[in-house]
Amino acid sequence: MEELADAAGITVRTVRFYRERGLIKPPRREGRIAWYDETHLARLRTIAALLDRGHTLNGIAELSEAFDRGRDVGELLGIGAPTEETPVRLTAPELADYFAGQDTPENLQAALDLGYLGTDGEEIVHISRRLLDVSAALVREGIPLAEVLAAAKRVREHADSLAALFADLVLAHAAEQDVERLRPLAKSVVEAELSMALDRKLSGEATSAPYRSRR
Repeated sequence: MEELADAAGITVRTVRFYRERGLIKPPRREGRIAWYDETHLARLRTIAALLDRGHTLNGIAELSEAFDRGRDVGELLGIGAPTEETPVRLTAPELADYFAGQDTPENLQAALDLGYLGTDGEEIVHISRRLLDVSAALVREGIPLAEVLAAAKRVREHADSLAALFADLVLAHAAEQDVERLRPLAKSVVEAELSMALDRKLSGEATSAPYRSRR
């Protein structure tokens, strides 16, 4: 513990306090010897960075618990599962910077539940660079992260229905292995329909806006 505290630049008393609060995991024990490793040191550095950004110890404890309950990267990505998305590895402070401090325990748990986040040791893994960048852009535009995640949940439900519709259509007329080969066609249909739906929605709002203003 003394060696860990020295490497982290804190006191033994602080390390013991963090252990009692559940902020760091118990050490590996061999008889009467307690062994700490790089994961403990990384967690202590993360705690220090979050404290510097204004997080409270209670908040950090909740964040730590959320991540410790999260799925690991293997479960998140699925062994051998096909994907076109590029995972992103982040530290907790880097994730906080992405979302302007809106990385609350509730938002993190929502992201974990959606399968957006997983853990690999002390690293956080986001399943998709595209989704991470888009979510961060929406937050920068003033949309609360909680609402972005709530919308993502609804999008997920519609996306699952569309995927099932396409798979059923292909399987009704082709072999199972053709589903992956024809995947780009499904994406093109969805992108085109979404684009036209946005046109209809935005043109409708533009047409009705003057009427609303007169009222």
